[in-house]
Amino acid sequence: MTSTAHAHHSGHHTGAHGDHHGGGTPGGLLISQDGYTLAPETGILRPGATDFHFRILGPDGRPAADLTTIHGRRLHLIVARRDLTSFWHLHPEENEDGSWSVRLELPEAGAYRIFTDIAPAALGRTLTLGADLDVAGLYEPRTVPAPDRTAVVGPYEITLEGEPAAGEGRHVTFTVRKDGRPVTDLQPYLAAYGHLVVLRAGDLAYVHVHPHGEPGDGVTEPGPGIGFHLALPGPGTYRLFLDFKHDDVVRTADFTVTAH
Repeated sequence: MTSTAHAHHSGHHTGAHGDHHGGGTPGGLLISQDGYTLAPETGILRPGATDFHFRILGPDGRPAADLTTIHGRRLHLIVARRDLTSFWHLHPEENEDGSWSVRLELPEAGAYRIFTDIAPAALGRTLTLGADLDVAGLYEPRTVPAPDRTAVVGPYEITLEGEPAAGEGRHVTFTVRKDGRPVTDLQPYLAAYGHLVVLRAGDLAYVHVHPHGEPGDGVTEPGPGIGFHLALPGPGTYRLFLDFKHDDVVRTADFTVTAH
């Protein structure tokens, strides 16, 4: 079994797919929607590495065979702690029987949620299904990190510019610097210079957006700025997780914003 994965745990901060569900009904709140169902086959987990199995069932109750490609993959899997302090973007393997498998490495006990981004041909659009996932053991929920516009990931400093708003599309830009210098040679990751997943504290309403332009279009520069059109589904505190690739490594920068 193979999978592509990178993990993120909230780090130090300084300073005070096309658009998925932007401005519409939030994704990820339902385990079954529009005839498609996320059906986990692995129960309660233990901390550490586990092979996790699940199915995406279609309207006929069988594994959905009409999933089209979204940024190079037929399915994207997001895993997050419910307190939004840890985040993973994974790409499971599709098995011959129509099921999906992925190696999860969740180091701590706690309450988690999984999200599957799919694009069934019958719907003609992206659909995000969500399900709870428990890792057994004692744990203490953490508070959501305070709002901050700058994230530090190793030698990288990423700054958020723009004001995300509830129920209104806004332009936001993430500027990437390394060792204080603008990064102008970002690498494509899943056919884009960045991927942004947004989760609302409290209910984990889900938004996944891809940036303006794409690598090789003759217009979009490979940094230092990565621009997105972002519409938040309503008031609340949100966690923003930005994936970007540089020096052959995918990194994740996280931010907290409040929308009124």
